[in-house]
Amino acid sequence: MVRIRVLVVDDHRIFAESLAAALAAEPDVEVAAAGSGPAALRCLERAAAEGRRFDVMLVDADLGIATAPGGPVVARAVPDYGDGFVDGISLVAAVRTARPAVRTVVLAEKDDPRRAALALQAGASGWVAKDCSLQRLLTVIRGVLRDETHLPPALLTGVLRELTAARKHRTESERLVESLTPREREVLRCMVAGLGRKAVAERLFLSPHTVRTHMQNVLGKLGVHSTLAAVALARRAGVGPAELASSAGDVVERGGQLA
Repeated sequence: MVRIRVLVVDDHRIFAESLAAALAAEPDVEVAAAGSGPAALRCLERAAAEGRRFDVMLVDADLGIATAPGGPVVARAVPDYGDGFVDGISLVAAVRTARPAVRTVVLAEKDDPRRAALALQAGASGWVAKDCSLQRLLTVIRGVLRDETHLPPALLTGVLRELTAARKHRTESERLVESLTPREREVLRCMVAGLGRKAVAERLFLSPHTVRTHMQNVLGKLGVHSTLAAVALARRAGVGPAELASSAGDVVERGGQLA
């Protein structure tokens, strides 16, 4: 019998253990659980090293998000392998890059077209309500292994609308990035990597004054007023961070090391 290896990632321990136990009762399913993004990545890494790769990862949409009276509060703005992930969608994106063979399904407390669209853009193959039946979840798990995409019917229209809007914004962002000179794009990639003016100057062998001028030109051409806004626009346009080599020759790009 071919067994499906599933990793449940949820920081609500009781829910994670209950779901893992229910899935493990299936004769063709093998389950493990992790309580955070870094723990999930370590689990995936260890399994791959041992030749026991996971097939599907089930991720809590609200992983790492604290709830306050005024609504959800995100603890940090930048995902980092060492300190944890902002939410499940950030973890989905990281796993798509590090382990593209793993199919991911997001488990959500409620339907949210915007976040479901973000999950699909991050690489998720499905969005499922946490209170769905076990049989429904098993259907989704087996379906994504056949390269199917699963969404609740009530979400389809909203998700398509969000994806269309996102594509429009991406096209505009791409047009703005294309207006930059090659040097300005290089500076932008350094900004996406989180480098300050001095670090950019050292990397590109430029004076801090010259870097400052390039950064001002980047902001002006992109039509934004802050580095954070420039980075957000760059991400929408598909601009990745510059890869920074350490003295040991390792890649130390932000978010590039496992904990």
